[in-house]
Parts: sequence; structure tokens; C-alpha cells
Amino acid sequence: MRKTVFQITKSVLAAVLISLAFVLLFTVIIQLFSVPMGAVKPVNQVFKIVSISAGGLIFIRGDKGLLKGVIYGVISVIITYLLYGLISLSLSISWLFLAELAIGAAAGGISGVIAVNIKKSA
Repeated sequence: MRKTVFQITKSVLAAVLISLAFVLLFTVIIQLFSVPMGAVKPVNQVFKIVSISAGGLIFIRGDKGLLKGVIYGVISVIITYLLYGLISLSLSISWLFLAELAIGAAAGGISGVIAVNIKKSA
């Protein structure tokens, strides 16, 4: 149990840090180039999905990859949502948040299943 909690915690931290790095990079790109504001939300969603997938692929091992992945995917979405809300000084819960939770759960579940099935090379 302790090992599972530790894997999920590491995956969440990795996903959040990777997501923040992507957002920082994208902010610089927005400042340098004229990126339409309509592109910001879809790009942020892609960043979250990639971040969640990377966190799972790096740290999830053993068994129950689907369960571990769904749990860390949902937790990652909640933490990044709160973090982005604090950064932008605006936090509003809407039906889109539920969609983000579902997408995060799916991305985490898929990456968790893949991660536990990857064979370590000798």
C-alpha cells in the first residue's frame, strides 16, 4: 500500500511540474508571438494530457495500473486546476472542470496500463 501511495504521489508531482514547465514555455511563446487567445485553452489541455501521461509512464510500476492511473490523473487535474486558479487569481468550477477530470482520469488510466506493462530492459 505504501509503495502504491508513493508511486501515485511521485506521478502527481511529476505531472504538475511538467505541466507548469509547459505553461511557462507557452507563456514565453505567447509573449514573443501573436498567439490567438482562442488557442490557449486547447493548448493547455494538451499540456495537461501529456503531463499526466508522462508522470504515469515514469513512475507507475507493478500492478493495478488502471486504478493507479485514474487516481493520479484525477489528483493531477485537481492540483493543476487549483494552481492555475491561484496563478490567474480566478477560480471557477463549471461543467468543463468535470470534463477535465474525465480526460485526466482517462489519460492517467491509459498511461498507467501502459506503464505497468512495459518490460524493463536488462
